[in-house]
Amino acid sequence: MIARWPWRGAPFFAGFAGWLVLAAAGVCLADPPEIPAQPPVRAAALHLVELKSGRVLLTKNATQPLPPASLTKIMTAVVALNEASLHDVIQVDGRALHARSSLKLRRGEPFLLRDLLAAMLVTSANDACEAIAWHIGGTPAKFVEKMNARAEVLGLSRTHFANPCGFDAPGHYSTAEDLTRLTQAALQIPEFSMMVRTVEREIATTDGRRSIHLYSTNQLLLDPDVTGVKTGFTNKAGRCLIASMFKDGQQLLLVGLNVVDRWEQATQLLRYGQALLRTGQE
Repeated sequence: MIARWPWRGAPFFAGFAGWLVLAAAGVCLADPPEIPAQPPVRAAALHLVELKSGRVLLTKNATQPLPPASLTKIMTAVVALNEASLHDVIQVDGRALHARSSLKLRRGEPFLLRDLLAAMLVTSANDACEAIAWHIGGTPAKFVEKMNARAEVLGLSRTHFANPCGFDAPGHYSTAEDLTRLTQAALQIPEFSMMVRTVEREIATTDGRRSIHLYSTNQLLLDPDVTGVKTGFTNKAGRCLIASMFKDGQQLLLVGLNVVDRWEQATQLLRYGQALLRTGQE
């Protein structure tokens, strides 16, 4: 009895002949790239996406409300950029000067809104943040109302703000998924996108009496592929981070809340995301 092959007829032989042609031409028939091993995720919540396609590459507890620390300042910047001109002159309100983690601004000093936003986003200066809220909102409470209204417009259904700077407080929370959506919207604003990729910068009062040198709190910006975005820390929130990376026409966005070893882990996870995209995996 003649054994029958599991394939039949022309399709197999056409494929086999094609393989012979490629082999004879010296074409290397390489194996497809391997799917990389996923690094361990040591964070309370995490969300890694490719922004252009919307593909979610890695996620953990992304819809769990948690304290966002100074990642809050992304919303503060979005509201400020929508409510006022970058060339507005802000006289620093003395009531803004109680905040921790500050530039030691002085009562009555005049700064452009542009420069106070840079101080808030680059060095996470809370006095700059409070000065912006007093100027635009009239009071921080009124400014926070604008923040929550904007959150509603953006569909951030698991986000609520209680202050403009990210201090731990009852009713102040967000999720990794909501922060991803917020940051994606913020990055569409050219001025915001430019500020969050700044490593260092000089700002000065409009009367020229004092200048301040800003240094970014985001160590990931030492990587030329990293394009932002924001760091955060409080005792309750832990180490938080939103990082964007642009390479080979693709933009990764990583949001991590209460992240252990955030610089090392963020770098590993961003490179993991790039590797997944190269293999065509999701």
